Amino acid sequence: MTLSQLPVPTIFLYCIAIAAVLVYAPFVLVAYARLGLGKEALAAPRAVFDRLPPYAQRATWAHQNAFEAFMLFAAAALMAYVTGVDRSVAVGAALAFLVARLLHSVFYIANIPLARSLMFGIGSICTATLIIFSLLQANTN
Repeated sequence: MTLSQLPVPTIFLYCIAIAAVLVYAPFVLVAYARLGLGKEALAAPRAVFDRLPPYAQRATWAHQNAFEAFMLFAAAALMAYVTGVDRSVAVGAALAFLVARLLHSVFYIANIPLARSLMFGIGSICTATLIIFSLLQANTN
């Protein structure tokens, strides 16, 4: 089954699940960096933050930021699901959010602030789009 064959509400649910996975994607690099620090990093992971390489520190921040973005996106996608939003623009916004958040983490870890900020903005616009379409849909029901 291809994406175009899935019902719109199902796409919103898949996007929420994928966004949840993306929250933890940057943490893979953090875990890798911690392995190089030995047992202390496992026993007291927050205490060794300053000893992590810069890319792993940025990956930690990307991971934390992803939690913040996920909460709003999940609420917005659930709003679209519950209200029965059936617009291709809303599906595009949900899918664009996933791409923007993946690239946000990549740019954060690679230390490219302008691109990172652009991806943050795009993701925020996508979330707002879902909220707006949900509210419009709720007012037509």
